[in-house]
Amino acid sequence: QQSANQSMKAPASCLSIASLAFASAMIVVLTTHSTVAHEPSMSLLSSPVSRVGQMQRTSLPLSRTVRKPRSRCFANQPASSHDNLGRRQTMKGAGMLPVGLTLAQLLDFPNTQQAKASLLTAQQPVSDARELLRDSLPITNKPIRRIQKEIFTKITEAVRVPNVKMSEVQSAVSESQKVLAKDKPAIIKDVVGDAAKKDASATLAQIELKLNEFQEIIDKKDKQEIPIKQQEILSLVERIENDMIPSFPFKVPAEYASGPLLMGRAAVEMQVTCKSSSVTKGGKMKIVLDGYNAPVTAGNFLDLVKRKFYDGMPVQRADGFVVQSGDPGNKQTGFIDPNTKELRTVPLEIMVKGDKTPIYDATLDDVGRYKEVPNLPFNAFGTLAMARAEFEPNSASSQFFFLLKESELTPSGTNVLDGRYGVFGYITEGKELLKEVKQGDTIDYIKVISGSDNCKNCINENAVAAASEDVTVA
Repeated sequence: QQSANQSMKAPASCLSIASLAFASAMIVVLTTHSTVAHEPSMSLLSSPVSRVGQMQRTSLPLSRTVRKPRSRCFANQPASSHDNLGRRQTMKGAGMLPVGLTLAQLLDFPNTQQAKASLLTAQQPVSDARELLRDSLPITNKPIRRIQKEIFTKITEAVRVPNVKMSEVQSAVSESQKVLAKDKPAIIKDVVGDAAKKDASATLAQIELKLNEFQEIIDKKDKQEIPIKQQEILSLVERIENDMIPSFPFKVPAEYASGPLLMGRAAVEMQVTCKSSSVTKGGKMKIVLDGYNAPVTAGNFLDLVKRKFYDGMPVQRADGFVVQSGDPGNKQTGFIDPNTKELRTVPLEIMVKGDKTPIYDATLDDVGRYKEVPNLPFNAFGTLAMARAEFEPNSASSQFFFLLKESELTPSGTNVLDGRYGVFGYITEGKELLKEVKQGDTIDYIKVISGSDNCKNCINENAVAAASEDVTVA
């Protein structure tokens, strides 16, 4: 209970006795069991992750740092021997109380949880990394979005059940063919540049051809070929969507504009050596970094990749919840800028669906938008985000983590990750490797494979060798 008291946001004055009594009652009702055990040496933030029907409280990634003193409304309570950042708590029961909620959220908690549970039974959240990235592109062309949703959503739901719903697959293909027949000019109109328009016209012809091939698969009831053809069409759709973005969609705030910025997207390759896995000796993963929704965060990471900052670094946490690394082991626990000789940090940066610019410097709780969903949610296995200090939203530097949970367990809007940690990318290839990565394994390298030119104010690769000599790593 003390942990909940520490993390709960309160007004400037202490909560009333009645409010505290109600909060305590809610904890008793929603929680049936609690255990505490010490974590490894890294300082980690304890926060819950929602489940439907089963709740598990686990520690979240946090930059290795020193906790700042916090005022409490429970000043007379004795300090717990577990009052530190290095702990894990597990809560089991029919429901769960998210620790970071405000009193207003706490009062509304039963209703929102019931609504979220109903949502889960109606439709599974999107957990496909590529689809999440397509969804978050800053485009407004309705016909191409219609084809995307028909091919992805309908077909994905149709093949989810044991017996594929061929009628739904047929519907998706037929509706997509209708859109192409009617709205092809409207699609090409939004593509930027004459060369890109010509390419889009050829790509639409390819989509049309593959939809006809899809019809043959449906007629033969070839279930194995359905997801293959689905991905082929979606790749073509994504190609057109990427060409619809005329320029970077918003202006980065002046206080962050001088740092590394990813003005678009980039892809990097990470190679990991697994030392204790019985399945693999290691492998490679492809990660797409999204600067359209997190230009400051993604730019900071890409700049560090260009500096070879992560090459040879050990994996510092792998507990079945996250894989975390990025702590160079210095006193500042992050990247020391060789020019300023100071720790370089980035702000918490979250783009909410429907917004034109990200929210900076604050969690969605802080700005009263805790029910809204980020453009880049923690839905996919292999979601990439920055670790930060518990009470300092702008403290992220170089430490990052991959989420190892699927969205069925942590759907957007029902977990305490969305809106509190800055997502800036997803693993799109090789994510199976993450399951085998253990603490102490080695990141051999991370290198840029595309989109390097989209990085503004990033270090020039030719200067990396000289600059690396000045980077403090001890």
